[in-house]
Amino acid sequence: MPEDSSTTPEIGRSGLQIAEAVLADAADLVSVMHAAFAARGPVDPPPAALSETPQSVAAALAEGSGVIARVDGRPAGGIVLAPTPEGEVVLTRVSVHPQFQGHGLASEMVAGAQGLAARAGFRSARLFVRSEFPELARWWQRRGYRLAEEHADGGVWVTDLPVAIRVPNAEAMKALGRELADLAEPGDVIIATGGLGAGKTTLTQGIGDRLGVGEDVISPTFVLSRIHRTGPSHPDLVHVDAYRLGSAAELDDLDLEASLGSSLTVIEWGRGLAEQLAPQRLELDFLVEADDSRTVLAEPVGQRWDRQRLRDLAARIGEAEHV
Repeated sequence: MPEDSSTTPEIGRSGLQIAEAVLADAADLVSVMHAAFAARGPVDPPPAALSETPQSVAAALAEGSGVIARVDGRPAGGIVLAPTPEGEVVLTRVSVHPQFQGHGLASEMVAGAQGLAARAGFRSARLFVRSEFPELARWWQRRGYRLAEEHADGGVWVTDLPVAIRVPNAEAMKALGRELADLAEPGDVIIATGGLGAGKTTLTQGIGDRLGVGEDVISPTFVLSRIHRTGPSHPDLVHVDAYRLGSAAELDDLDLEASLGSSLTVIEWGRGLAEQLAPQRLELDFLVEADDSRTVLAEPVGQRWDRQRLRDLAARIGEAEHV
Protein backbone atom coordinates (compact mmCIF):
# COMPACT_ATOMS: atom_id res chain seq x y z
CA MET A 1 0.00 0.00 0.00
CA PRO A 2 1.18 3.60 -0.53
CA GLU A 3 2.88 5.13 2.45
CA ASP A 4 1.27 7.91 4.47
CA SER A 5 1.72 11.26 2.73
CA SER A 6 3.86 12.50 5.61
CA THR A 7 6.57 10.00 4.65
CA THR A 8 6.13 10.10 0.88
CA PRO A 9 9.23 11.63 -0.77
CA GLU A 10 8.78 14.89 -2.60
CA ILE A 11 9.71 14.83 -6.26
CA GLY A 12 11.58 17.86 -7.52
CA ARG A 13 13.02 18.31 -11.00
CA SER A 14 16.54 18.30 -9.57
CA GLY A 15 15.99 14.90 -7.93
CA LEU A 16 14.22 13.19 -10.83
CA GLN A 17 16.27 11.28 -13.39
CA ILE A 18 14.78 9.37 -16.30
CA ALA A 19 17.23 7.32 -18.34
CA GLU A 20 17.37 4.47 -20.79
CA ALA A 21 17.39 1.22 -18.83
CA VAL A 22 20.39 -1.11 -19.10
CA LEU A 23 20.65 -4.76 -18.13
CA ALA A 24 22.04 -3.84 -14.70
CA ASP A 25 18.76 -2.02 -13.97
CA ALA A 26 16.67 -5.20 -14.24
CA ALA A 27 16.48 -5.89 -10.49
CA ASP A 28 15.45 -2.31 -9.72
CA LEU A 29 12.78 -2.45 -12.42
CA VAL A 30 11.40 -5.69 -10.95
CA SER A 31 11.18 -4.17 -7.47
CA VAL A 32 9.17 -1.24 -8.85
CA MET A 33 6.90 -3.49 -10.93
CA HIS A 34 6.07 -5.76 -8.01
CA ALA A 35 5.29 -2.84 -5.70
CA ALA A 36 3.19 -0.99 -8.29
CA PHE A 37 1.12 -3.92 -9.54
CA ALA A 38 0.56 -5.37 -6.05
CA ALA A 39 -0.83 -2.00 -4.92
CA ARG A 40 -3.58 -2.13 -7.55
CA GLY A 41 -5.38 -4.89 -5.66
CA PRO A 42 -6.24 -8.49 -6.61
CA VAL A 43 -7.45 -9.29 -10.12
CA ASP A 44 -8.06 -12.59 -11.91
CA PRO A 45 -5.84 -13.67 -13.54
CA PRO A 46 -3.04 -11.99 -11.53
CA PRO A 47 -0.88 -9.48 -13.46
CA ALA A 48 1.98 -11.15 -15.31
CA ALA A 49 4.21 -8.35 -13.97
CA LEU A 50 4.12 -9.99 -10.54
CA SER A 51 5.89 -13.02 -12.01
CA GLU A 52 8.74 -11.04 -13.53
CA THR A 53 12.28 -11.74 -12.36
CA PRO A 54 15.51 -9.84 -12.93
CA GLN A 55 16.41 -12.48 -15.49
CA SER A 56 13.15 -12.16 -17.45
CA VAL A 57 13.31 -8.36 -17.44
CA ALA A 58 16.96 -8.40 -18.51
CA ALA A 59 15.98 -10.65 -21.43
CA ALA A 60 13.18 -8.26 -22.41
CA LEU A 61 15.58 -5.30 -22.31
CA ALA A 62 18.06 -7.21 -24.47
CA GLU A 63 15.36 -7.78 -27.11
CA GLY A 64 13.94 -4.27 -26.87
CA SER A 65 14.67 -1.39 -24.53
CA GLY A 66 13.19 0.49 -21.59
CA VAL A 67 13.36 3.47 -19.31
CA ILE A 68 13.93 3.71 -15.58
CA ALA A 69 13.04 6.64 -13.35
CA ARG A 70 14.91 7.42 -10.15
CA VAL A 71 14.21 10.03 -7.51
CA ASP A 72 17.29 11.02 -5.54
CA GLY A 73 18.88 7.78 -6.68
CA ARG A 74 16.01 5.54 -5.61
CA PRO A 75 14.19 3.42 -8.25
CA ALA A 76 10.77 5.01 -8.70
CA GLY A 77 9.35 3.87 -12.04
CA GLY A 78 9.98 1.95 -15.21
CA ILE A 79 8.69 0.94 -18.62
CA VAL A 80 9.81 -1.94 -20.86
CA LEU A 81 9.60 -1.34 -24.63
CA ALA A 82 8.99 -4.36 -26.86
CA PRO A 83 9.29 -4.03 -30.66
CA THR A 84 6.78 -5.82 -32.88
CA PRO A 85 7.31 -7.34 -36.36
CA GLU A 86 4.94 -4.66 -37.70
CA GLY A 87 7.34 -1.90 -36.69
CA GLU A 88 5.42 -0.66 -33.66
CA VAL A 89 6.66 -0.56 -30.10
CA VAL A 90 4.62 -1.92 -27.20
CA LEU A 91 4.79 -0.22 -23.80
CA THR A 92 4.72 -2.94 -21.15
CA ARG A 93 5.13 -3.12 -17.37
CA VAL A 94 4.40 0.59 -16.98
CA SER A 95 5.03 1.06 -13.26
CA VAL A 96 5.39 3.80 -10.69
CA HIS A 97 6.28 2.80 -7.15
CA PRO A 98 3.41 3.69 -4.77
CA GLN A 99 5.72 5.96 -2.80
CA PHE A 100 6.18 8.20 -5.83
CA GLN A 101 2.68 8.26 -7.33
CA GLY A 102 0.72 11.47 -7.68
CA HIS A 103 3.67 13.70 -8.58
CA GLY A 104 3.52 13.59 -12.39
CA LEU A 105 6.34 11.08 -12.63
CA ALA A 106 4.32 8.74 -14.87
CA SER A 107 3.75 11.46 -17.48
CA GLU A 108 7.45 12.37 -17.54
CA MET A 109 8.42 8.71 -17.80
CA VAL A 110 5.99 7.99 -20.65
CA ALA A 111 7.31 11.04 -22.54
CA GLY A 112 10.84 9.69 -22.09
CA ALA A 113 9.83 6.24 -23.33
CA GLN A 114 8.08 7.67 -26.37
CA GLY A 115 11.09 9.82 -27.17
CA LEU A 116 13.39 6.81 -26.90
CA ALA A 117 11.17 4.83 -29.26
CA ALA A 118 10.96 7.72 -31.74
CA ARG A 119 14.74 8.09 -31.79
CA ALA A 120 14.98 4.37 -32.54
CA GLY A 121 12.81 4.86 -35.64
CA PHE A 122 9.41 3.71 -34.40
CA ARG A 123 6.40 5.67 -35.59
CA SER A 124 3.67 4.42 -33.25
CA ALA A 125 3.25 2.88 -29.82
CA ARG A 126 0.61 0.68 -28.27
CA LEU A 127 -0.30 -0.85 -24.95
CA PHE A 128 -3.00 -3.02 -23.38
CA VAL A 129 -5.23 -1.82 -20.53
CA ARG A 130 -7.26 -4.38 -18.61
CA SER A 131 -11.00 -3.80 -18.30
CA GLU A 132 -10.74 -3.79 -14.49
CA PHE A 133 -8.92 -0.45 -14.66
CA PRO A 134 -11.07 2.05 -16.60
CA GLU A 135 -9.32 4.93 -14.80
CA LEU A 136 -6.05 3.84 -16.45
CA ALA A 137 -7.70 3.89 -19.86
CA ARG A 138 -8.86 7.46 -19.22
CA TRP A 139 -5.34 8.40 -18.11
CA TRP A 140 -3.87 7.16 -21.38
CA GLN A 141 -6.61 8.83 -23.38
CA ARG A 142 -5.73 12.18 -21.83
CA ARG A 143 -2.18 11.65 -23.09
CA GLY A 144 -3.23 11.23 -26.71
CA TYR A 145 -3.84 7.50 -26.91
CA ARG A 146 -6.89 6.23 -28.78
CA LEU A 147 -8.74 2.94 -28.49
CA ALA A 148 -7.80 0.74 -31.47
CA GLU A 149 -9.09 -2.68 -30.40
CA GLU A 150 -11.64 -3.65 -27.78
CA HIS A 151 -11.67 -7.11 -26.20
CA ALA A 152 -13.65 -8.75 -23.41
CA ASP A 153 -10.72 -8.40 -21.00
CA GLY A 154 -9.57 -4.92 -22.03
CA GLY A 155 -8.48 -2.69 -24.87
CA VAL A 156 -5.49 -1.87 -27.04
CA TRP A 157 -4.61 1.82 -27.04
CA VAL A 158 -2.32 3.38 -29.65
CA THR A 159 -0.65 6.71 -30.38
CA ASP A 160 1.58 8.23 -33.02
CA LEU A 161 5.09 8.90 -31.75
CA PRO A 162 6.94 12.21 -32.08
CA VAL A 163 8.95 12.79 -35.24
CA ALA A 164 12.67 12.48 -34.42
CA ILE A 165 14.82 14.98 -36.33
CA ARG A 166 18.59 14.50 -36.11
CA VAL A 167 20.41 17.86 -36.12
CA PRO A 168 24.21 17.52 -36.36
CA ASN A 169 25.27 21.13 -35.73
CA ALA A 170 24.17 24.72 -35.24
CA GLU A 171 23.85 25.45 -38.96
CA ALA A 172 21.56 22.45 -39.36
CA MET A 173 19.49 23.74 -36.42
CA LYS A 174 19.05 27.05 -38.23
CA ALA A 175 18.12 25.13 -41.37
CA LEU A 176 15.47 23.29 -39.38
CA GLY A 177 14.12 26.65 -38.21
CA ARG A 178 13.93 27.87 -41.80
CA GLU A 179 12.07 24.70 -42.82
CA LEU A 180 9.57 25.14 -40.00
CA ALA A 181 9.04 28.76 -40.99
CA ASP A 182 8.13 27.57 -44.49
CA LEU A 183 5.36 25.45 -42.97
CA ALA A 184 4.18 28.10 -40.49
CA GLU A 185 1.03 30.18 -40.72
CA PRO A 186 -0.20 33.21 -38.76
CA GLY A 187 -1.51 32.06 -35.41
CA ASP A 188 0.89 29.13 -35.05
CA VAL A 189 2.45 28.42 -31.66
CA ILE A 190 5.67 26.46 -31.15
CA ILE A 191 6.63 25.35 -27.63
CA ALA A 192 10.37 24.62 -27.40
CA THR A 193 11.67 22.59 -24.46
CA GLY A 194 15.27 21.66 -23.69
CA GLY A 195 18.22 22.47 -21.48
CA LEU A 196 20.49 25.47 -21.67
CA GLY A 197 22.44 25.44 -24.92
CA ALA A 198 20.29 22.74 -26.48
CA GLY A 199 19.49 24.84 -29.56
CA LYS A 200 16.13 26.49 -28.89
CA THR A 201 17.28 30.02 -29.68
CA THR A 202 19.39 28.85 -32.63
CA LEU A 203 16.29 27.27 -34.18
CA THR A 204 14.35 30.50 -33.57
CA GLN A 205 17.11 32.42 -35.37
CA GLY A 206 16.55 30.18 -38.39
CA ILE A 207 12.84 30.91 -38.23
CA GLY A 208 13.61 34.63 -38.11
CA ASP A 209 15.93 34.35 -41.11
CA ARG A 210 13.21 32.83 -43.26
CA LEU A 211 10.53 35.26 -42.11
CA GLY A 212 12.72 38.23 -42.97
CA VAL A 213 13.47 39.53 -39.48
CA GLY A 214 15.92 42.40 -39.92
CA GLU A 215 17.52 42.25 -36.48
CA ASP A 216 19.34 39.78 -34.27
CA VAL A 217 17.14 37.14 -32.66
CA ILE A 218 18.45 36.53 -29.14
CA SER A 219 16.89 34.85 -26.14
CA PRO A 220 14.56 37.40 -24.45
CA THR A 221 15.53 36.17 -20.97
CA PHE A 222 15.15 39.49 -19.17
CA VAL A 223 12.41 41.15 -21.20
CA LEU A 224 10.54 37.78 -21.36
CA SER A 225 9.05 38.44 -24.80
CA ARG A 226 10.05 40.31 -27.90
CA ILE A 227 8.14 41.04 -31.14
CA HIS A 228 10.22 40.88 -34.32
CA ARG A 229 8.71 42.57 -37.36
CA THR A 230 9.14 40.60 -40.56
CA GLY A 231 9.11 40.99 -44.29
CA PRO A 232 6.04 41.40 -46.51
CA SER A 233 3.53 38.50 -46.51
CA HIS A 234 5.11 36.92 -43.41
CA PRO A 235 3.68 36.78 -39.90
CA ASP A 236 5.60 38.66 -37.23
CA LEU A 237 7.76 36.52 -34.94
CA VAL A 238 6.95 36.67 -31.23
CA HIS A 239 9.78 35.15 -29.20
CA VAL A 240 9.08 34.31 -25.55
CA ASP A 241 11.38 33.00 -22.82
CA ALA A 242 9.27 31.47 -20.03
CA TYR A 243 12.22 30.23 -17.96
CA ARG A 244 11.69 32.81 -15.22
CA LEU A 245 7.90 32.35 -15.09
CA GLY A 246 6.39 30.29 -12.31
CA SER A 247 2.85 29.75 -13.58
CA ALA A 248 0.52 29.98 -16.56
CA ALA A 249 -1.02 33.05 -14.92
CA GLU A 250 2.32 34.86 -15.17
CA LEU A 251 2.42 33.97 -18.87
CA ASP A 252 -1.05 35.51 -19.23
CA ASP A 253 0.37 38.78 -17.90
CA LEU A 254 2.51 39.05 -21.05
CA ASP A 255 -0.72 39.61 -23.03
CA LEU A 256 0.36 37.31 -25.85
CA GLU A 257 -3.22 36.92 -27.04
CA ALA A 258 -3.05 40.40 -28.52
CA SER A 259 -0.59 39.20 -31.16
CA LEU A 260 -1.40 35.49 -31.19
CA GLY A 261 -3.70 35.40 -34.21
CA SER A 262 -1.40 37.32 -36.56
CA SER A 263 2.05 36.09 -35.49
CA LEU A 264 4.17 32.99 -35.23
CA THR A 265 4.83 32.59 -31.51
CA VAL A 266 7.84 30.61 -30.28
CA ILE A 267 7.91 29.97 -26.52
CA GLU A 268 11.11 28.64 -24.99
CA TRP A 269 10.74 26.76 -21.68
CA GLY A 270 6.99 26.74 -22.27
CA ARG A 271 6.07 23.18 -21.29
CA GLY A 272 3.48 23.14 -18.53
CA LEU A 273 2.78 26.85 -18.99
CA ALA A 274 1.89 27.65 -22.57
CA GLU A 275 -0.36 24.78 -23.67
CA GLN A 276 -3.42 26.83 -22.77
CA LEU A 277 -2.58 29.36 -25.49
CA ALA A 278 -3.26 27.06 -28.42
CA PRO A 279 -5.02 23.71 -28.68
CA GLN A 280 -3.34 23.43 -32.10
CA ARG A 281 0.43 23.72 -31.64
CA LEU A 282 3.82 22.18 -32.31
CA GLU A 283 5.81 20.94 -29.32
CA LEU A 284 9.58 20.52 -29.76
CA ASP A 285 11.87 18.70 -27.33
CA PHE A 286 15.60 19.37 -27.76
CA LEU A 287 17.89 16.50 -26.70
CA VAL A 288 21.68 16.68 -26.53
CA GLU A 289 23.34 13.48 -27.76
CA ALA A 290 26.65 12.01 -26.60
CA ASP A 291 28.45 13.29 -29.73
CA ASP A 292 27.15 16.83 -29.05
CA SER A 293 24.66 16.63 -31.91
CA ARG A 294 20.99 17.27 -31.21
CA THR A 295 17.79 15.35 -31.70
CA VAL A 296 14.59 17.39 -31.90
CA LEU A 297 11.40 15.49 -31.14
CA ALA A 298 8.53 17.19 -32.95
CA GLU A 299 5.04 16.47 -31.62
CA PRO A 300 2.09 18.07 -33.43
CA VAL A 301 -0.89 18.63 -31.13
CA GLY A 302 -4.19 18.90 -32.95
CA GLN A 303 -4.67 18.76 -36.71
CA ARG A 304 -2.82 21.93 -37.74
CA TRP A 305 0.68 20.42 -38.19
CA ASP A 306 0.86 17.43 -40.54
CA ARG A 307 2.99 14.62 -39.15
CA GLN A 308 4.01 13.33 -42.58
CA ARG A 309 5.27 16.77 -43.62
CA LEU A 310 7.38 16.81 -40.47
CA ARG A 311 8.78 13.38 -41.38
CA ASP A 312 9.63 14.68 -44.85
CA LEU A 313 11.33 17.66 -43.22
CA ALA A 314 13.35 15.32 -40.99
CA ALA A 315 14.48 13.39 -44.05
CA ARG A 316 15.66 16.58 -45.77
CA ILE A 317 17.68 17.64 -42.71
CA GLY A 318 19.20 14.16 -42.59
CA GLU A 319 20.08 14.19 -46.29
CA ALA A 320 21.77 17.58 -45.96
CA GLU A 321 24.04 16.15 -43.26
CA HIS A 322 25.59 13.77 -45.82
CA VAL A 323 25.99 16.24 -48.67
